[in-house]
Amino acid sequence: MNPTNAIGLDNDKAQHLSEKLNELLANYSIFYQNIRGYHWNIKGEKFFELHLKFEELYNDLFLKIDEVAERILTLGHTPTHNYTDYRATSKIKESAQVSDGTKAVEDILASFQTIIILQRALLALSSDADDEGTNALMSDYIREQEKLTWMYSSFLNR
Repeated sequence: MNPTNAIGLDNDKAQHLSEKLNELLANYSIFYQNIRGYHWNIKGEKFFELHLKFEELYNDLFLKIDEVAERILTLGHTPTHNYTDYRATSKIKESAQVSDGTKAVEDILASFQTIIILQRALLALSSDADDEGTNALMSDYIREQEKLTWMYSSFLNR
């Protein structure tokens, strides 16, 4: 058996990366659906502002979900695709209906923290595996989401 996959990465390291990427995929998928719910159900004086921000966020998450799944495939493995697995794997839990903007933003910040921590772990794993493709994705995601964390925190006056 060849010790490397089709893109020249160690098979064992690629498998471990794929498992962690599937964990990220589960968290992103639950986060995405939570954001859709916030977008649909938001009420109050900040409705117009938050409704648009939540739409921007779920559109971005939609793209990231696809990129993560395609990265798993590139590594030679299979992305999970059902919510039963996502709910079992994800540290982010499904939210109840949230119409309060402050509560929604607090949930978003908690979800970003979970995802950023997971992505930093993936960054270390991808670096160890010489996997520049996954490394670049994680680095870009972390940079973007750290800025969003600052912005959403500022919205809450924190």
